[in-house]
Formats: sequence, structure tokens, C-alpha cells
Amino acid sequence: MIPRIKYYLLLYREFVKTCFIEAMSFRLHFILLIVMDLVFYASVFASVDIIYQHVETIGAWNREQLMFFMSFMLAVNHLQMSFLADNYWELSLLIRQGNLDYLLVKPASSLFSTFLRRVSAGSTTLFIVPWSCMIYFGSRLSFPWIAWVILPFLVILAFILTGLIETIICCSMFWMLEGVGINFLRMQLQQVARWPDFIYASFIRKILTFIIPVLLIYNAPSRFLFDFSDWLALVGMIMAIAAGWVILHFLWRVCLNSYESASS
Repeated sequence: MIPRIKYYLLLYREFVKTCFIEAMSFRLHFILLIVMDLVFYASVFASVDIIYQHVETIGAWNREQLMFFMSFMLAVNHLQMSFLADNYWELSLLIRQGNLDYLLVKPASSLFSTFLRRVSAGSTTLFIVPWSCMIYFGSRLSFPWIAWVILPFLVILAFILTGLIETIICCSMFWMLEGVGINFLRMQLQQVARWPDFIYASFIRKILTFIIPVLLIYNAPSRFLFDFSDWLALVGMIMAIAAGWVILHFLWRVCLNSYESASS
């Protein structure tokens, strides 16, 4: 078990190294990606600040609570943009051109090679921004010490659930001519998840919690940190991760069985 983990860690190190070498070859593109992410972060906080210039609370949440929620969302989004997003955009091209063949014959998990091969070097450099915001707004909410201990684990859980949902959605590219529409659908679900669940009507909230559990990604951890007695949604999040893991592996086998190489 340990040798296999070490093998994948070394393999992933080579993936990261290759992506950084490529990024440094196009420095302007690298810088523009950083600027784009910073503008996105600023627009998220500005939108919340504008809303709270007109209201004191949204639902039961005050400004600091929603700002922390947005900071948590940005921390998870940062991981997703850094380590997964580029692979989703590339998947359709790999399938259409037959280059997926080269990943399938490599001595590594095809899921690993397909969805973790590309890293956005520019996005990885902004790790400090969302985490600084989380620490700042968390301190304004007077989180107990235990909340700070479990916070990194909650971010990782939210990142895993995000990855599972989006990877399952992207598997549909095996039956599509191109993947632009699927990627925009994936991005729209991100937009839906980026707001507190209580702003949605009951029927929509149930669908987005139990059928496509995108509302659990940020809401379950944030609500638990605000009130440790509100733990049911966090349990649901863990169950969704377990179910998503099973569904993804089953669906990936179906995808590969239906895959006909464009290079043959």
C-alpha cells in the first residue's frame, strides 16, 4: 500500500513540475491568470459588501458569517481551479482526438492520469488569499480553537465532493461531440452552490441537496462551524462523498467500455 502511495505521489510531482515548466514558458499568460483570479476574489467580496449596505442580515446570517462562507467557498474554488479545472476542459479534446489512448495504457489509474494530470500553476500561487480571508472573518466570529483545527479537513472534504460531482458530470463527454456545454453546465452548478442554501425555495433546495448535492459543498461545513449542533448536513456531505466515489468508479468503467478511439 505504502509503495503504491509513494508511486502516485512521485508521479503527481512530475505532473506538477511539467505544468510549472510550461507555465514559466508563457509568463504573460501566467501573470494574467493570477490577475484574473484576484479580480474574481475581489468581485465576490464586493458583491456581498454591496448587499449588506442595504440589509443587516440575509436569513439568519450577518455580514461576517456570509463573508466567511464566501471565503470558505473561495478556498475550495482555489483548489478546484488549481488541480482539477484544466483537466475538465481538456477531456473532450483527449476523447475526440484519441489522445486518451496514451493515458489508458500508462501504468497508473486512468482516472488519476485523466483528471489530475493538469495543474494550473498560476492559480496555485494564490493559496494565501482565501485562507487569509477565512482566518480574518473566522476571528471576527470568535471561532473556538477546535473550529480552527477541523477547518482544513472541512475544506478538503468540500473539495473532494466538488471534484466527485464535477467529474461525474464531465464523464458525459464520452457521448458528446464536444465538451463546452458540459463545462458550462458544471460552472453554472458552481454558481448555484456559491450562496447559502436558505435563499432557495424548498423544492429546489431539496433537489440540490439530495439529488445533486451541490448545496452541501459549502453550506454543510460553514453551518457546522457556526453551530456545532448543526451536524446533520455534514453527515450528509460525508455520505454524498461515499456515494459519489462508488458512482464515479462505476460510471468510469461504463465510459471506458463505450470509448472508441478516434486514432484507430
